Amino acid sequence: MTKLIGVFMAFVALANAVKVPVTIYYESLCPDSAKFISEQVFPAVKNELRDHVDIKWVPFGKSTYTTQGSEILFTCHHGPNECYGNKVHACAIEHIQASSYQTEYTRESLILNFINCMMKAGKNFPDNVYPGAKCARESHVSSWENIQQCANSTDGERLLMANGQLTNAFQNPLISVPTVVFKQQYDPKVNMRAQADFLGALCKYVPQPQPKVCEANSSGVSIAIAPFLVLFIYLIQILA
Repeated sequence: MTKLIGVFMAFVALANAVKVPVTIYYESLCPDSAKFISEQVFPAVKNELRDHVDIKWVPFGKSTYTTQGSEILFTCHHGPNECYGNKVHACAIEHIQASSYQTEYTRESLILNFINCMMKAGKNFPDNVYPGAKCARESHVSSWENIQQCANSTDGERLLMANGQLTNAFQNPLISVPTVVFKQQYDPKVNMRAQADFLGALCKYVPQPQPKVCEANSSGVSIAIAPFLVLFIYLIQILA
């Protein structure tokens, strides 16, 4: 029995070591995307949960693209400015890196902070100045020049087209923006719940023992740990 308990604890440790994969399909100037990211995602994962989640950001949404020779032409849900914004987001995700001089920030947290700042800015740019440099400063991102250069080049077009391919492979056309997918398994009901309570939806997938922030939102055994508990009970039954 002692060995069996040890095996189960090893399963638990393995579950805790794996971050919950979350894919977020969104648009840079979409009001619903901005509200979701700034009011749901950012508050949920900016602190305790950031070590328990692996977010894949896919800025594209209901955009479309065509190719003319080497040129890629985009049509975006909220107009040309959104196409540029989507490129900035795609380039930021590609180029942001953590610095050894800023140990309090990870690559993931820098990307989260930058995207949140950009989404909060929305369409309201003071003095018509695009907020990229401002958000980079406020988010402690030191690579704005590289991001800007990328967004204004074929590199930005290539990255945005790659996001379009990912989006189209998932749903073509995308039904709603934003769309949230947990663990590569799309569930319309979970997506709808995440729109209103991203923390609660995410905590269902975080293994036990859960962070304190999940305690108020979790009920019963989490989805992530349930298979291990079933296996543990099964082993007890066959070895009894």
